[in-house]
Amino acid sequence: MTILLLGSGGREHALAWKMLQSPLCDKLFVAPGNAGTEGIATNVNISPTDFGEIKKLVIAEKIDMVVVGPEDPLVLGIQDFFLDDEFLKNIPVIGPSKTGARLEGSKEFAKEFLLNHRIPTAAYQSFTKDTLEKGFHFLETLKPPYVLKADGLAAGKGVLIIQDLDEAKFELSNMLLNEKFGIASSKVVIEEFLDGIELSCFVLTDGKNYKILPTAKDYKRIGEGDTGLNTGGMGAVSPVPFANAELLEKIENRIVKPTIDGFHHDKINYKGFVFIGLIIVDNDPYVIEYNVRMGDPETEVVIPRLKSDLVELFVAVANEKLDEATLEIDERSATTIMVVSGGYPEEYEKGKAISGMELVQDSIVFHAGTKTENGQVVSNGGRVLTVTSFGDSFEEAIKKSYQNIDRLNFDKMYFRKDIGFDL
Repeated sequence: MTILLLGSGGREHALAWKMLQSPLCDKLFVAPGNAGTEGIATNVNISPTDFGEIKKLVIAEKIDMVVVGPEDPLVLGIQDFFLDDEFLKNIPVIGPSKTGARLEGSKEFAKEFLLNHRIPTAAYQSFTKDTLEKGFHFLETLKPPYVLKADGLAAGKGVLIIQDLDEAKFELSNMLLNEKFGIASSKVVIEEFLDGIELSCFVLTDGKNYKILPTAKDYKRIGEGDTGLNTGGMGAVSPVPFANAELLEKIENRIVKPTIDGFHHDKINYKGFVFIGLIIVDNDPYVIEYNVRMGDPETEVVIPRLKSDLVELFVAVANEKLDEATLEIDERSATTIMVVSGGYPEEYEKGKAISGMELVQDSIVFHAGTKTENGQVVSNGGRVLTVTSFGDSFEEAIKKSYQNIDRLNFDKMYFRKDIGFDL
């Protein structure tokens, strides 16, 4: 098969690396890709949201399947674009329809879906600038901390957790009246704070059948001890040590099954990954959020743990025969540590020459924000590289990743030194 993968981050490099291990994958295009995918596949300088250019490429290169990495093309309806096009309708797209993608594109839609299908989640209400006063009153009924979520896509940065009531009211005004997160915060969901430990559950579904992929935990804050600003993710661990058989059974029965049944009941065309962000309170799982694609950097620990052929699984998804596929998992722990540009997630510089990648031993370096310039790999984003390692325990895997990060170098390079500290 000739496959097109959309995206340019660490998630996409990991997916490309895994798909190319399949005998079913003859040729892989990545749009737009990065310096890492350039080394193993064919990068094409097309935006994942430029559907017209994607169509031209698919026809010109006789693409057999499209795998969507990031959320934007899904929320904008790439699955529907293909199904509605005479030339493209028979080419499978791994990713949900526009309606399915609203689970990530609208926090309010996700909350309504959860309540309709009786899936455990925090109590909530949503507000616009016209109902700002009601929002203030709702905040007054809650105990701190206060959770404010921009309804739309805000690149993983649209959630505020605030201890002080007056500050929460100020930030609610800032989001609704001053568009703190742009159009994404024209509507804000306020929900009760659940105190527990977070866990990511990943599911691959053909809309009827599903396979639960390995669990993972990622670390969103820029600072050690989970302090400072939210980022796209600074590291991840898989499996999650506290996710025992009893908890996993609760997650499947109370959350995964009703989610997939909900797609079927609501006639949502969903063929792809479901990322379920969970919080575990007194050993009971609650849904914090849905994403409609794999997480990043969790992909960089979940996908390497799959022993099964990923392309084979995607073909089973396309043919609605996922129940006939087998999912084999590597029992070892995998960890990944993200290396970022100094200043991220705020102002940072690009174009820094990266050295030492050839010195890395017994770990995999996945590229996130990189490009090749005059034969040299340079930084091209906030999150630059991620170093994934295996071990018999997560501690052993983490140690290996840090040993290899010491071999890497670029100007103003930063990484958290405490990934896995809370496990």
